[in-house]
Amino acid sequence: MKPRHLLHLAALLLACIGFAAAAVAAPAALTPHRVALDDGRSFSLNLPADLEIVPAVQGLKRVRFFARSPDGRLFVTDMHDLSDNRRGRVYALDDWDEQRARFGKVSVYLDKQRNPNSVAFHTDAQGQSWLYLANTDKLQRYRYRNGDLKPASEPETLASFPDYGLSYKYGGWHLTRTLAFGDGKLYVSVGSSCNACIEKEDVRAAVLQMNPDGSGRRIYAHGLRNAVGLLFRDGQLYATNQGADHLGDQKPDETMFALRDGADYGWPFCYHSKGRAFTDPKFPRKPGCAVVPKPFASFPSHASALGLSWFPPADGALLQNEYLVALHGGSKLSLDHGYRIVRVGADGRSGGELVNGFLAKGKVHGRPCDVLQAGRDRFFFSDDKSGVIYYVRPKR
Repeated sequence: MKPRHLLHLAALLLACIGFAAAAVAAPAALTPHRVALDDGRSFSLNLPADLEIVPAVQGLKRVRFFARSPDGRLFVTDMHDLSDNRRGRVYALDDWDEQRARFGKVSVYLDKQRNPNSVAFHTDAQGQSWLYLANTDKLQRYRYRNGDLKPASEPETLASFPDYGLSYKYGGWHLTRTLAFGDGKLYVSVGSSCNACIEKEDVRAAVLQMNPDGSGRRIYAHGLRNAVGLLFRDGQLYATNQGADHLGDQKPDETMFALRDGADYGWPFCYHSKGRAFTDPKFPRKPGCAVVPKPFASFPSHASALGLSWFPPADGALLQNEYLVALHGGSKLSLDHGYRIVRVGADGRSGGELVNGFLAKGKVHGRPCDVLQAGRDRFFFSDDKSGVIYYVRPKR
């Protein structure tokens, strides 16, 4: 081989090595960022030094999941508290000021809702836009007009859901319903009525698929104990899922799945740990759990994986070609599982932590719930413990 060819080959090899190193580079170190809230609390959250975090909205209650309207407005749900209540709201957030990182107007779009967890928007073939709202007991939609501060119609009920078992008496408290649109279909997740049991209704512990008008409803995937986070991207539906609580402190894993139509994800008969499916000793069955699909990604036990958002490739961006996932955190604080926002690569591999510090020295400063990508290295996330919406952006 001629010398110039050897030099060219060496350059190619160095380029490949550099690309591979960049692809697997260690996550940026996290540094303390001081946060001061209007209620007088002050604490530090840890993020990469090149980012800053700002409380964009305060004074809400149990603020949950985001959605963008067809005219680019931001909507968010608020379940009010941890009880089964009818005091939930949907807020419209308007007049965003990037310089101040504040919304100029926060309006109550809907009031007196039963645990509203998720909203979604869809424009039909006739050009009519709709706002879809997932309450504990029913799925409704309202006609939407750009700039509306209140719904443009009375609600149309598309589906009802079983709503008993919302008490620890039954071993469960899964009263959230989550929505996602993809390829012209509406997907709805319905959690189990219990920690681990054999359900009476097939809509429990499942993700449903239906047409935007509610017709053609069917089970898309089942065996998902509590798939609270849904995201449809490039023809694929992803879901975060919470495992059972009776298997100890270190199992099962919390999971994120790339859902397959018709697949059974194992609950209550199977659980996941370290990337494998095992038989739950409470529910042995044959042929076992070998056929249960593997997770796309896994998280620590009892971390309560909830909302997720996708960050597309962008030259030079800190956040690109990856998901951010909110780990809400478990009730056993000594485990220190959850209370973070973590990174998951496009291949499902962990990218490490991006935001932590919500649990520090046994004290809870907040619980991340949902994440919404808002531009290059920018995103909102909700804290449903403190009623705060945070904004993260490149440091000025």
